[in-house]
Amino acid sequence: MSRELRFENWLRPARRRAAIDVGLVWLPLVLVIAALGWAVGSAGMGAAILLMGGLALGWAASRVASRFDRGWLVRRMNAREIQLEDSAGLLFAEAELGPLERLQADRIATRVDAIDPVSLADGWSRRGIAIAWGLGAIALAAIFVWQVQEATVPPLATPAPSAGAAPGEPRLTGQRVRIVPPAYTGLAPRYAESLDIRAPMGSRIEWTLAFAPQPPSAALQLVGGQRLPLARGDEGWSGALRLDVPSLYRITADGMPGASPAHRLEPIADEPPQVRVIEPASGLVMMRPGQRSWRVVFEASDDYAVDQLARLTLTTAIGEGENVRFAERSQTITGTGDRRRRRFVVDFPLASFGLQPGSDLIAQLTVADTRSPGPQMVRGPGVILRFPAPEPPQAEGLDLMAKQQMPAYFRSQRQVIIDTEALIRQRGNLSADEFMLRSDTIGVDQRLLRLRYGQFVGMEAEETPRPPMPTSDKETPREKAEPEHYDGDGHDHGAAPESPVFGDLGNITAEYGHVHDESEAATLLDPDTRALLKSALDAMWDAELNLRSGRPDAALPFENKALDYIKQVQQATRIYLPRIGSKQPPIDMARRMSGKREGIVGGGAVLTPFAIEDAVPATAWRALAAPGVIDLEGLDRWVRGNSARIRDPLAVLAAIDAVRGAPASRAVRERLRGQLWAVLTQPPAQVRRRNDGGALGRRYLQGLR
Repeated sequence: MSRELRFENWLRPARRRAAIDVGLVWLPLVLVIAALGWAVGSAGMGAAILLMGGLALGWAASRVASRFDRGWLVRRMNAREIQLEDSAGLLFAEAELGPLERLQADRIATRVDAIDPVSLADGWSRRGIAIAWGLGAIALAAIFVWQVQEATVPPLATPAPSAGAAPGEPRLTGQRVRIVPPAYTGLAPRYAESLDIRAPMGSRIEWTLAFAPQPPSAALQLVGGQRLPLARGDEGWSGALRLDVPSLYRITADGMPGASPAHRLEPIADEPPQVRVIEPASGLVMMRPGQRSWRVVFEASDDYAVDQLARLTLTTAIGEGENVRFAERSQTITGTGDRRRRRFVVDFPLASFGLQPGSDLIAQLTVADTRSPGPQMVRGPGVILRFPAPEPPQAEGLDLMAKQQMPAYFRSQRQVIIDTEALIRQRGNLSADEFMLRSDTIGVDQRLLRLRYGQFVGMEAEETPRPPMPTSDKETPREKAEPEHYDGDGHDHGAAPESPVFGDLGNITAEYGHVHDESEAATLLDPDTRALLKSALDAMWDAELNLRSGRPDAALPFENKALDYIKQVQQATRIYLPRIGSKQPPIDMARRMSGKREGIVGGGAVLTPFAIEDAVPATAWRALAAPGVIDLEGLDRWVRGNSARIRDPLAVLAAIDAVRGAPASRAVRERLRGQLWAVLTQPPAQVRRRNDGGALGRRYLQGLR
């Protein structure tokens, strides 16, 4: 026998046992997966999984068997048999042996022939094989029971008793309704207990009905909708429908007496996923000194399933004032946990973001559910990590507080530009009304920003034309020059001069023009800076005019011009803001105890008349109170078009259908009135008149008049 042949004979038992051992351990898993494929899909899918699993198992067994080579055989022989004197390698050596080596090989050759090759193989994995086959048997039994239950079709149920039919007229004697939810829900098919069906939207509803005696034809009639013919089979009449919108239906057959009762088809809408932040507990987190990483944990939940992959959006805002640089990046992360509630854990290395003092890092998670077609995507709340800015130094010995940076709301002009550019890009996807509404909203933001900037140049809160100067000595300046302003209006009117001084021109504006500028705030900026800021206000005004008119493309150049002016204003080395305390307006001694009420009591409250948004249900509700014809078709269309704002639209449709069948019934009409009462638009709360104070209060008010 050749040396190579002897070598293969010694290795064959060990390799065979190792390959069989691998197959016995992993074969139950392949069988369970194939059975699941057959149960969920089809027999072809199960056979394909079994074939691929067998090929993978054979490859794994060959890989395990290949580890038994010449070196393993020599080591195993020397370890098992002491009489071989660690010289087993001489028998299977590939090189030529020397005289002494041949002598030693001849001495141990007879000892090697006495060893059984099977004894050198590894032992069986008895425990692993037992556990694998035990769990596999349990899983296969569960799959078999599940399939038996699924394959077992329940018999036709006896319907609820109805009005007796005359001999020879068909009547419903059996019913079975099978509900097959969409695959993305993960719900198993089930059988409904009654003909009123409530199932996930998009489910397939399958009816099997039996009649006695057999009618020529049968159908399902949707109330106010289509007619679904039923096909006759071995068990009875069958038909199917996809459940998309809420509706009512009746079972009809040729020869059935009267109208059968209406039954409900109510779809359950798929809710969008919900996202919340688990860690950190606050939406704004201050970065700690020396912090190198930041952990954020999101949790997403859905009524059916949350997609395992989500998109994380990271936005960095680096800089101060209007010189803020925004950068956005996105990455895909994987969630863990149950399919209905997944957690997304992210650890951010802060060194890669280049944060500086005063910078922000914003993280937002966008998740989607598994609805098909068209998964619903939701962007969750954002969490902010802020690199705290150093506190500005305080000016010693000054009555004014020194600020090294502009107020926080000076960062808004760039956001107005971003919103305007986004609106221009989305113009083709928006309706005219929605486009005008969004443009007007941005215009309101531009107006608020313009008014805030205007405070630093002494501009009033609202632009109103200043009244003319008095031209006659008979006119009282306080009453004629500016009737819109009065004591207690929030402005500092100052004390009235006792007597005018000839040539004192400095007080003319204060006496007659009523200065609204705050002296400190209006003179804090140098003339050049004030001119730049006023130019920015003019550009903001033009931008606001175009935005409020629905022309964002025309407003964008003015917005950019205003931003350029603001950047130039920021070049000022230091801006001083006054320390403003609580200052009450001075008391006008000339009006005290005089009984003059001008400018004190505002105009009376004006009640806005309540207008009904849609008078269709209100008109029907009033018409139902008395006998007569009602526009039930119009009411039916209104209910179907406004089903989103009605809590139970099917109940209203059922009441309408009942009135359609018995229009003269008082009880049926009252039932519909009750349903419409909950649908009517609620009027606004009434304004209660203030208590007049009784007789004493009325006498006092009469005396004032």
